[in-house]
Amino acid sequence: MKNSILKRISISRLIPKTGKPASSPGTIKYLGKERETPVRFHIMDYTETEFIEKELDHIAEILPFKESPSITWLNITGVHDEKVIHEIGDIFNIHPLVLEDIANTTQRPKVEEYAEYIFVVIKMAYYKDDTREILMEQVSLIIGKNYVISLQEKDGDILEGLRERIRNNKGKVRKLGSDYLFYGIIDAIVDHYFSILEHVGEEIEDMEEQLMQSASQELLNRIYSLKQELVYLRRSIWPMREVVSTIQRNEYDLINEDIFVYFRDVYDHAVQVVETIETFRDMSSGMLDLYLSTVSNKMNEVMKVLTIFAAIFIPLTFIAGVYGMNFEFMPELKWKLAYPVWWASIVILTVGMLIYFRKKKWL
Repeated sequence: MKNSILKRISISRLIPKTGKPASSPGTIKYLGKERETPVRFHIMDYTETEFIEKELDHIAEILPFKESPSITWLNITGVHDEKVIHEIGDIFNIHPLVLEDIANTTQRPKVEEYAEYIFVVIKMAYYKDDTREILMEQVSLIIGKNYVISLQEKDGDILEGLRERIRNNKGKVRKLGSDYLFYGIIDAIVDHYFSILEHVGEEIEDMEEQLMQSASQELLNRIYSLKQELVYLRRSIWPMREVVSTIQRNEYDLINEDIFVYFRDVYDHAVQVVETIETFRDMSSGMLDLYLSTVSNKMNEVMKVLTIFAAIFIPLTFIAGVYGMNFEFMPELKWKLAYPVWWASIVILTVGMLIYFRKKKWL
């Protein structure tokens, strides 16, 4: 039997984490899984004709690119180092509340505008082949006049296609500004949701086939895990529609008016993703109802068989009880053919009842 791609989740995944109640606003405190990997700084700096890509050893090496007129994409892998978050805030003059949200990896997707930049929190989902599970990761984006900073929790993402377009100067990304790069990152993340939902759809089809064959406790656990995972996906992805809608409705100085048409396309995709999740939730609820109906029907079949057996043996028990009594005057006991006649009566009565049940379509 195919293993489920969905793991049972705990309710704690649905509850956002916060810092200590006594901490002041803007206190940078990493809230996420414990990590010991070093923070990585990857930079792509480009114009239409020039391109630079390199790994930085320290965040301070970004300073020459910060003041250049070219477009700079700084991707930071690892937000568990609070010292690095502080340094980013000092270099780019980022508000402490934004830094606090970056370190808190349980943020709800949102968009906030500041004087010199726009801050966006989104959720990136991807499918892990070796464990056959869906993972969710927070990505924080900061878009400035000529730069985009993306901060993610761990190595690995789904943005390699966008990087290849930048390297090979394909499409419009190197011909336009940081706002188009900002759009490209969000578009890649939203479009990848369809790939995740394709795996979920395959899982649902597999469970439906098994459900029509037999209803087992293992299958019930898979359906329940699926419902939990869809709730988590909905909670993470649903606000993405609000984020994209807010971006395309508001007039931002950092986003060119010509770019808003692209965000309308992303909004349509986000709506399709949410609608697909809702459809899958309805299907999972339907499978749960079908499972309960299947179990109930199976129980009814068992009860019907037991009832038929009871109905057959009730008259047989009555006959055996009558002739098992110790009365002195029972003429049938003196007959030579009493025993064969008794068995013949039993067989005729049993066959007659079976024929009657068959005629009534109870069998």
